[in-house]
Amino acid sequence: MKFAIAIFSAAHEPSSRRALLFAQAVLAGGHEIVRLFFYQEGVHIASGNIVTPQDEQDLPRQWREFVTLNQLDGVVCIAAALRRGVLNEEEAQRYQRPAANVSAPWELSGLGQLHDAVQAADRLICFGGP
Repeated sequence: MKFAIAIFSAAHEPSSRRALLFAQAVLAGGHEIVRLFFYQEGVHIASGNIVTPQDEQDLPRQWREFVTLNQLDGVVCIAAALRRGVLNEEEAQRYQRPAANVSAPWELSGLGQLHDAVQAADRLICFGGP
């Protein structure tokens, strides 16, 4: 089965951890992840500036390692990211901001990427959000 997974919650929210565990289980079960799409507060997962307290799980690092290790498509909604100051090098230059905080394996792209993933997947599973 092919899954598209959308994450709407911030890195420190329990639903972000549940999403990661679900994604790991999908692959362990022999299924495919078409795309991970980070939207709304979920875009913060891609920020390289998050510092996790020592007594908590570093979910942004865990997500980054999971996406990299499994060579997954980790797309961060560009509109939601810009609104929250989550910028890659190109967008930081475009908007004349002093620094970028997003790098590989994350890709900033539009909401159309979620639509494409839904079309290619058998199921869309969403975590977090209102």
